[in-house]
Order: sequence, then structure tokens, then C-alpha cells
Amino acid sequence: MKKITPLLVSLIVIVIIVWVGFSFYQAYQPKPVRLQGQIEAQQYSISSKVAGRIEQVMVEKGDLVKKGDSIFTLYSPEIDAKLEQAKANKEAAGALADEANNGARQQEINAAKDQWQKAKTAAQLLEKTYQRIDNLYKDGVIAEQKRDEALTQWKAATFNQSAAFEMYEMAKEGARTETKRAAQEKVKMAEGAVAEVQAYAQDTKITSWFNGEVSQILLHAGEIAPQGFPVVTVIDMQDPWATFNVREDQLTYFQKGDTFSAYLPALDKSIEFKVTHIAVMGDFATWRSTDASQGFDLKTFEVEAKPINLPDNLRVGMSVVVEL
Repeated sequence: MKKITPLLVSLIVIVIIVWVGFSFYQAYQPKPVRLQGQIEAQQYSISSKVAGRIEQVMVEKGDLVKKGDSIFTLYSPEIDAKLEQAKANKEAAGALADEANNGARQQEINAAKDQWQKAKTAAQLLEKTYQRIDNLYKDGVIAEQKRDEALTQWKAATFNQSAAFEMYEMAKEGARTETKRAAQEKVKMAEGAVAEVQAYAQDTKITSWFNGEVSQILLHAGEIAPQGFPVVTVIDMQDPWATFNVREDQLTYFQKGDTFSAYLPALDKSIEFKVTHIAVMGDFATWRSTDASQGFDLKTFEVEAKPINLPDNLRVGMSVVVEL
């Protein structure tokens, strides 16, 4: 019994020494590095190209929407008024184009012809008058002044006849080719203006361009929505990724295309991620001096990684923990 007791004491002392030594060894071993990131996802803002008062919002937070689903409508009487103006301008331009293509009315052609005949008759009369006065002048009955006046009146009547004939021909011929083309181009301009306003009018009924979940409703019925201001935001949880801030001395664990396992406390499970993007952060990002005497620093990089197998119930903002 006396021999067993010293042996037991020695064994206990040895165990204590081993335990203390192992504790010191563990204390001086480098501790694992844990990086914490969070889940993010593609977010879309749904807005309108025109300003107006929100008439109705057809979705609520948490609703799942698909591309083409109605999101909200706007009330904008100004667009309705502009549409009426554009349609009126289109009708006016079309009427002017028809006038240019159809030419003068028959009544206008007849009137121009009558004016030409009238000028022609007057010229013939003045020609005969001049011939009579010229004969009298040759007989010495009247002065040369009278003959010159008659000649001038005859020539003026001849010019009037020619001008009236050209007006008659122009009335028959109608508008010039350039005028017709200009009228047609004005019609196209008016049609374009109508199409533009109609496009704005259609943009008062906003539909989703994306599949996703409604995350925020920033404006409600009765409020004024400025042009381009987001009214509803949609998150596509089918396109999530995790973001980490990693010092450059730890980037060897996160090369593009590498896979790693990360723990999600909210889901109480680990899932596999694949590194898809690495980008340096700005100088304002956190850093630490690696050698105060040398004076150089380690930059921080932003690492993005997508889950290989998309888990259920994954939400934006969930923490992701990686142990290096």
C-alpha cells in the first residue's frame, strides 16, 4: 500500500505537468481567423418615366411578382391634354398634305382661267387700238405722244395676259414636288409626336420588368411621384450572393473560382459558396499596419461569392461566417 501511494502521486504530478504544458502549447497556437459577411441580392427599382400622382399601388410588401405584373398606376391629366394636342396637330398636318397633293380646287382653276381670258381679251383690244392710233399718227392727225401711250398700254396688257396664263397653268399643275414632300414630312413629324405622347401615356400603367419579391413601397396612393423616382423595389432572391471584406494577406483563401464552406447562423447550416468577384475597396476601408517601421499597409478587398446550391429561406442581410 505504501508503494502504491508514491506511484499514484507521481502519476498525478505527471498528468498535471502534461496538462499545463498542453495548455501553454494551445495558448501559443494561432487562433483560427473568422470572417463575417452577409447575404445580398439583386435589387430593382420600379419607377415611371413621367411624373404624376399615384392612383393605385397593386402590390404589398412580401408579394411575389413576375415580369408583366401590374405594380402601380399614375393619374396625369397633363399627358391626356398633350395627347389631344398632338392628335390635333396630326390632323392639321394631314389636311395640309391632302391640300398639297390634291392641288387647287376646280373653282380656283376656273377663276384663274377666267382671269387669263380677261387679260387676253384686254390685250387684243389694246392691240387694235394701237393700230388705229398708229394709222392716225401716220396721217398726221394725232401727236406722237398719243401713239406712244397706246403702245405702252398694249405692251402692259400683253404682260398681264402672260402673267394670268402662268397663274392658270400653276393652278392646274398644283403644288410643287418639294411642297408635297415637305407636307408629307410634317405629317410624319406629327405622327411621331402622337406616338411619343402615347408612349408616355402608356407609362402611367407600370408593370414589373423583373421576377422577385416586393421589399419596399416608397410611395402610396395620392402622393406625387417625380419622374424616375422609385415607387416600389423588388429583390430577386434567385440571384443572391455573399459579400466579405478580406485583407489582402488572406486573399489566398479566396481566389476567383474557388469554393469554400460557410456557416449561416440564421439557417443553422453550412453551405458551399463559389468566389465570383474580387475588387479592392477604397482607401477609406479598414486596414492595419503590417510593419510600423517600414510603414506599408494591407488593403481590404471585397469578395463576392454565390451559393452553389441555393438553400430555402435564404434572406438578404443574413450573416455568413467563414473560418480560415
